[in-house]
Amino acid sequence: MFRISQFIRELDQPTPAAPRRNPPGPVVIWNLIRRCNLTCKHCYSISADSDFAGELSRDEVFRVMDDLKAFRVPVLILSGGEPLLRPDILEIGQRAKAMGFYVGLSTNGTLIDAANIDAIAAVGFDYVGVSLDGIGATHDRFRRLDGAFDASIAGIRLCRDRGIKVGVRYTMTEDNAHDLPALLELVEDEGIDKFYFSHLNYAGRGNKYRADDARHRTTRAAMDRLFETCLDLHRRGLDKDFVTGNNDADGVYLLHWVVRHFPERAAHIRAKLVQWGGNASGVNVANIDNLGVVHPDTMWWHVPLGNVRERPFSEIWSDVSNPLMAGLRRHPRVLGGRCGACRHLDLCNGSSRVRAERITGDVWGEDPACYLDDDEIGLDADARGRERIAVTPFVPLRRRA
Repeated sequence: MFRISQFIRELDQPTPAAPRRNPPGPVVIWNLIRRCNLTCKHCYSISADSDFAGELSRDEVFRVMDDLKAFRVPVLILSGGEPLLRPDILEIGQRAKAMGFYVGLSTNGTLIDAANIDAIAAVGFDYVGVSLDGIGATHDRFRRLDGAFDASIAGIRLCRDRGIKVGVRYTMTEDNAHDLPALLELVEDEGIDKFYFSHLNYAGRGNKYRADDARHRTTRAAMDRLFETCLDLHRRGLDKDFVTGNNDADGVYLLHWVVRHFPERAAHIRAKLVQWGGNASGVNVANIDNLGVVHPDTMWWHVPLGNVRERPFSEIWSDVSNPLMAGLRRHPRVLGGRCGACRHLDLCNGSSRVRAERITGDVWGEDPACYLDDDEIGLDADARGRERIAVTPFVPLRRRA
């Protein structure tokens, strides 16, 4: 995860750079249920509106939580499917909060309504993230349900009005990139706290739709807009959290953006990016699926590391006999192709190994979704025969009336 807002604030209020350090335990994204009331185009868990056999019971969930706490896991993100379809989800959330975890709820928002918002608020979730794929009909088309957008917006507003920190999650493809400006306006107009921009990762149904993945120029334009929007809001005193995920080349692209527009801060920003360290799958991010299987992150459901019914999570996560886990734990990772030759590997750490595996067949090959040109990563573009991507000029955003 790349926290744009933190780096934008460093432009005006720089803080000392420190050595890169891993947290005591990984953030755990926990798919507690696979059932979902929607069948979204890019769902990594390939959920459906039906029950899935063999899911962890409440008591099993509680036992795993005890182990996670002892293992110093700081954050639990309760996800699905649609977690609000699980009857005991609020009880699980309450216990997690009582144990001292930072607890997030990852939902599509359509099931948050006047009948349950008080109970949701009473849990004290630290954050509720709601997925939006665009405005109105665009979102409904991706979610394959007419009225999904209106239901999700209603859920967002109910959370906001109860004082719950709420955010929007958006996965960009060529089919919905045109709605990004309107979504950013929505975040400001509705008083939404956080905007999470996800690049498409080739997992689950997302792998079937990878042909619709945003092309490199589209991605660069989106990043420019995110940086500019974040800076504009920050300088107007409207600080919000802007975060991206599933493409750690974003950090390198930010560095080049800073070089162009704030060169006096470039060395400092690079030092802070080194401190961040890039992709953390299998290191600072873990996943437990609905059956109790542990994965390096949510995009690695095809790679089981072990099951919490058979071994504690703490033992599974500490075991580096799996070559994938051993390779993910190296920093910087030993990679091939453009990633291996990139002069900024210490910033990005090779980004998505899932995309590399899906496209090249080599988990340690280059990430095909890297949208940086050869000059930007220190390669000779002419010698490689690659087309250079034009740098988008910086045009400050105009304040809306």
